[in-house]
Amino acid sequence: MNALLSVSDKTGIVDFARALHALGIRLLSTGGTAQLLAKEGLPVTEVAEVTGFPEMLDGRVKTLHPKVHGGLLARRDVPEHVAALQAHGIDTIDLLVVNLYPFEATVAKPGCTLDDAIENIDIGGPAMVRSAAKNWKDVGVLTDATQYERALGELRAEGKLSDRTRFAFSVAAFNRIAQYDAAISNYLSALQDDGTPAAFPAQSNASFVKLQDLRYGENPHQQAAFYRDLHPAPGSLVTARQLQGKELSYNNIADADAAWECVKSFDTPACVIVKHANPCGVALGATPLEAYFKAFKTDSTSAFGGIIAFNRPLDGAAAQEVAKQFVEVLMAPSVTDEAREVFKGKTNVRILEIPLDGVKRDGATAWERGLNAQDVKRIGSGLLVQSADNHELTLADLQVVSKVRPTDAQLQDILFAWTVAKFVKSNAIVFCKDGMTLGVGAGQMSRLDSARIASIKAGHAGLSLQGTVVASDAFFPFRDTLDVLIDEGATCVVHPGGSMRDAEVIAAADERGIALVLTGVRHFRH
Repeated sequence: MNALLSVSDKTGIVDFARALHALGIRLLSTGGTAQLLAKEGLPVTEVAEVTGFPEMLDGRVKTLHPKVHGGLLARRDVPEHVAALQAHGIDTIDLLVVNLYPFEATVAKPGCTLDDAIENIDIGGPAMVRSAAKNWKDVGVLTDATQYERALGELRAEGKLSDRTRFAFSVAAFNRIAQYDAAISNYLSALQDDGTPAAFPAQSNASFVKLQDLRYGENPHQQAAFYRDLHPAPGSLVTARQLQGKELSYNNIADADAAWECVKSFDTPACVIVKHANPCGVALGATPLEAYFKAFKTDSTSAFGGIIAFNRPLDGAAAQEVAKQFVEVLMAPSVTDEAREVFKGKTNVRILEIPLDGVKRDGATAWERGLNAQDVKRIGSGLLVQSADNHELTLADLQVVSKVRPTDAQLQDILFAWTVAKFVKSNAIVFCKDGMTLGVGAGQMSRLDSARIASIKAGHAGLSLQGTVVASDAFFPFRDTLDVLIDEGATCVVHPGGSMRDAEVIAAADERGIALVLTGVRHFRH
């Protein structure tokens, strides 16, 4: 048996080659891989010796030869193929181990030039991988170091790879080539005349990996599956580990993502309760228990059967309180043994652990912060793609336009309410006080209706709106919504501003004696 090894990432390759040699498998190799194996004392034959043709053009041409591709593509069950190999002195290659030039890593580096990118486009590697993957019935093709252990296990036990493994490796190989070509296409088609990349390439090629099939979609008559990005961001929902509970449904996942993205926006301990993609209760607290108690109090009716997320470890005390209610999904960066014991008897409750250890904050990229860089929405035969709404408001961004100025406590509630409003479907109105939502109005065609609904919700919960801070995700086109908010008890309101009638709204705030603050940023969420 002959194995050809030619890898850019040499992780584990020496140990793998040593194991192959111990099994009596002849080692063929190229360039740096061959030098490394020889340095480690392994008997290795350079591909140039096999082809009778030296590597040339700075290594651009070394494996593009009939003695390589013939050995990979020849079908062992076709007599004519076998005869052709014998006639031309070509040996079969039974195992191919290749990973590609690091194109993705190269173009991700700051200051990467077009020349750098071009030189990291692999030609011979993908060609060999395609040849081997096409001929999977006879050739095993390994494109990732994580496959080495499985291959060795079968080679040691059976002396060959099983049909099932060879086919699985072939599929993985074609997937890798598709991902690689997509990355090249995305990079090159985004380049502008001045050499800088456009935000959106002329052709968009996305790669996603299926995590699981789902029982059904948003409704029982719809089919569905759950996919993740090829390289998921740290602290994102797709990195979750399910500790217990039933299989997640399509709606569970959608709502869980809304809750998780909202809760991890806060630096202090927080709890978010989501129902039908909207936060129905959000609160900060000194502990997870306090945060949950306040969040649940906002709208205990809607919280029934909701999705609950914490941005701190879920402890026994918080778990005891949550367990009193019906909850579909419970999420936290970690779950203590005491908390797991509390839910041991509630086997249907889905508990997810999503570590936030790798998430960075200031000065980090969206990916490093655990955020999507882009949002995508499917439309008829097309996509809408936009940069994600990752804007974070600071006190320095606030513009006070009223005669009355917010207090320090109100300024903190402005930041809190504004963060919550970002995750509420438009038109969004959020009443809050002391780091706790008191009324949320979401998804209405009229901002007036959202304001009224938020007030009704607070009334049903027995909560007073006197002295509250209110956030509106978009500007007030008229003063009428502001008057409703003030009538309900608001003493400070924050909104983007930018309306033709901003002066009228500011005058109304001064007339009614409240603080009015502008952000200059809108947070529509449809």
